[in-house]
Amino acid sequence: MRPKGPSNRDLPPRMIRRVRKLRSGKVWVGYYYDGRDENGKRKEVPLGTDLDLAKVEWAKLDVKPVPKTLRRLGDVFDRYEREIIPAKASRTQRDNLLSLKQLRIAFSEAPVDAVTPQIIAQYRDQRSAKVRANREISLLSHIYNIAREWGVTEKENPAAGVRKNKETPRDYYAGREVWTAVYDKAVSELRAAMDLAYLTGQRPSDVLAMREADIQGGFLLVSQGKTSKKLRIRLESGGEVNALGELIDRLKRQRQERHVRGPYLITTEDGRRLTGPMLRIRFDDARLKAIATAQENLDDQLAAAIRQFQFRDIRPKAASEIEDLGRASKLLGHTDKRITETVYRRVGEVVDPTR
Repeated sequence: MRPKGPSNRDLPPRMIRRVRKLRSGKVWVGYYYDGRDENGKRKEVPLGTDLDLAKVEWAKLDVKPVPKTLRRLGDVFDRYEREIIPAKASRTQRDNLLSLKQLRIAFSEAPVDAVTPQIIAQYRDQRSAKVRANREISLLSHIYNIAREWGVTEKENPAAGVRKNKETPRDYYAGREVWTAVYDKAVSELRAAMDLAYLTGQRPSDVLAMREADIQGGFLLVSQGKTSKKLRIRLESGGEVNALGELIDRLKRQRQERHVRGPYLITTEDGRRLTGPMLRIRFDDARLKAIATAQENLDDQLAAAIRQFQFRDIRPKAASEIEDLGRASKLLGHTDKRITETVYRRVGEVVDPTR
């Protein structure tokens, strides 16, 4: 076997690194196995451009175990961030990157096979942000599952079965008085967004993504960004246009009056699409004005209730005000009624008295 050059001394025996500078200016790095063909002639077998995968392929060709000392969780984190996270929804990407930042601090230098359930439990207990820690452990569990698929480890997922911190679901309910107080102070596009969110029971991001092209055959077609669940929400009930149908008709008329060329239903006065940050600014402004009015009327209790109101509370408000649990669950796109009942139903069930 030929002696290795300086650029290959960090690699296992018979593994070679090739570096080429492309016309674009980028540097390409590939790995090869220095082997022999059936005639005994030297042959370089391509192992790919990912070092972790190349080591796995090298081990298969050299009939040796993958070097454990070279399996760092930090390397797995890098590959997960490069290959897996970009395929997720934008909001999930942001959440994953936030969790990954914390995981890197604790686990980057740890060998993949050295992490145990006890170590993960210690991490959970030491994190001051308890709910955030749950998200981080869930992400770590998925990373280990992917690492097993990649062949980086054959060890059981150490995060599987580790207890999560207890979470208390948000139970705030925006009653009619709070709703009216904020709605009265809202600009027209915020009112439209609030109405559309309430009548459809959808998440804020899905509401802002609704387009005129989604209105087809008497239905509003919804494809939920978080779960990819598809819904067809009726615009007529009992042969007559329902409240959602009336809202859709009004939004379409506004689009025509404003000469809006974009596809989205919720737009500003000048025809621009209402984005998430724009929605947040408008909602915060309306809420502050509503709080100020309540304080002027010496109604501190109402002011305190308004202060807690968030746009995301509209979805559970819709779920809470639909008496039939099954219907509420379908509108929200849940496959399990228990999710609707335990997380989104924030008022007591309607019951009859004994007599």
